[in-house]
Amino acid sequence: MTVVGLSHNQLERTLRESGLVSPDELQRGLDAAPANDHESLADRLLRLGVLDEETLLKVVAIQNGLPFVRIIPGLGDPGLSDVLDKDWARTRTVLPLYRVHGELTCAIADPTDLFTIDALRRLTGLKLRLVVASADEISQGLSRSNDTMTDLMVDDMIREVGDEVGEVDDLELVEGKSDEIDALEAKAGTSPVVRFVNAIILKAIQDSASDIHIEPDEHELRVRFRIDGVLRQDDKIKPPLGLAPAIVSRIKIMSGLDIAERRAPQDGRMRVNASGRAIDLRVSIIPTDCGEKVVIRILDRNSMMGDLTALGLSPRILEGLTHQVMQPNGVILVTGPTGSGKTTTLYAALATINSLDRNICTVEDPTEYSLPIINQMQVNERAGLTFASALRALLRQDPDVMMVGEIRDSETAKIAIEAALTGHLVFSTLHTNDAIAAIPRMVNMGVESYLLAAAVNAVLAQRLVRRVCGNCKIEEAPDDRQREVFELNELEVESVVRGEGCKSCSGLGYAGRVGIHELFQIDDALRDVITTDPSLSKLRRLAAEKGHKKLAYDGLVKVGQGLTTFDEVMRVAEIK
Repeated sequence: MTVVGLSHNQLERTLRESGLVSPDELQRGLDAAPANDHESLADRLLRLGVLDEETLLKVVAIQNGLPFVRIIPGLGDPGLSDVLDKDWARTRTVLPLYRVHGELTCAIADPTDLFTIDALRRLTGLKLRLVVASADEISQGLSRSNDTMTDLMVDDMIREVGDEVGEVDDLELVEGKSDEIDALEAKAGTSPVVRFVNAIILKAIQDSASDIHIEPDEHELRVRFRIDGVLRQDDKIKPPLGLAPAIVSRIKIMSGLDIAERRAPQDGRMRVNASGRAIDLRVSIIPTDCGEKVVIRILDRNSMMGDLTALGLSPRILEGLTHQVMQPNGVILVTGPTGSGKTTTLYAALATINSLDRNICTVEDPTEYSLPIINQMQVNERAGLTFASALRALLRQDPDVMMVGEIRDSETAKIAIEAALTGHLVFSTLHTNDAIAAIPRMVNMGVESYLLAAAVNAVLAQRLVRRVCGNCKIEEAPDDRQREVFELNELEVESVVRGEGCKSCSGLGYAGRVGIHELFQIDDALRDVITTDPSLSKLRRLAAEKGHKKLAYDGLVKVGQGLTTFDEVMRVAEIK
């Protein structure tokens, strides 16, 4: 090994001063005859065994005022694997290790190579901090920067999360694509990546999360769970950014998606068994500026609540809704934003009337839970199976009851209304802010007002609010603002509750969710108004005269019952 820029005198002086070799050994090397006229002192000391390569590199580091490091597995940030072109880095024998506050630490084999150092500054645009390492170890580090280092970090993370969720290998993929098609797919199937994806799915299931968000950012790969309607980041789950492509590819493999497609959104599904529980997962992947973002919706088949009596409806709402679902025909709509429990309510309504003497059919996108006896169809727009075309097909199946997952367009709305007018009971969902707004929304979609008046029986609006943790719940008197609101709504509430925060609720004061509802039942007087003037203001005025209670009212009732907090109701419903 020839050391560039290290003279005979420099080497001798540094070895004497540093004590890296004994004086006797150094003298033996100095006294020995060179093998040829061109053999340097460094090469002679190496040949005689006085020095080894590591000691010689330490001398080089000392001469250049730099630290010497060993490139061992686990050293460095795998997220920097793409900061330099790998072929260039291999040719120049440099390895990026860390980036802290705009300063990049790089290992280099020859710190006297000013051309390479200058190129490093230009290519990275960062302030450099150099360390010296052997060329062989730098090459090995470049080869394993995306593999061994990442694997060790992931394994550490899996062990930490595994203490809470148990064995990550307990998660079994029931259905999905597994044939390997390229190098990225092969990497996505390697053990650390498989176990990491299993770990986050198991952790999300254990925490009763409804969604998993995996989001690449400029500097990190963020994993968040939506628990009780609120996104939370677990500090124990912080995978390196360089692992993002492999994680996304593994999820694509599990859900049967095309791992080569990174520029277009993709939707898939998979089913897993987690500790004996059947869990359906819906996967949505979209391209972003920083990479592909994944959202996984968790659908626990065992969490289905049963019929309407299991939903926690207020007695007034339960009585009215039960009456409506028992009708032989008409349209019943459930409104609310995404994630407000609309599908669960529809399934509960179907379970209430499900029997062998009825033909119940559904059109969904996607089919979230399998229901006994009921015939369920999933929309497939690529095959031309839309909500509208599926509804037309179902009408030829002699149905008694139909459920349409969502009314998205005028064609679907008109077919649903016509089905109700021809003797069918139709359930569906709509996106509106409250129950009454569903009527003008349907008019705006092109449905004639007189058909709406004849077909729609009721509209249920709902939201989900967080339930106060039962372990740290405390009672207190309502403040002046709360007391004023209760009085305006003619409610007598002596105390309200809040959660102080404890270990069981992760210090949040909330655990679980409860629904708040608004039921708008349409009688003959309202049908007349819908036919002549279905404006939102007129419908709200007439409904108020008839004693209609808004969404916030049911929330305030549940605040008074100690189920949730005033702030939670304010978060999802308008309070005046």
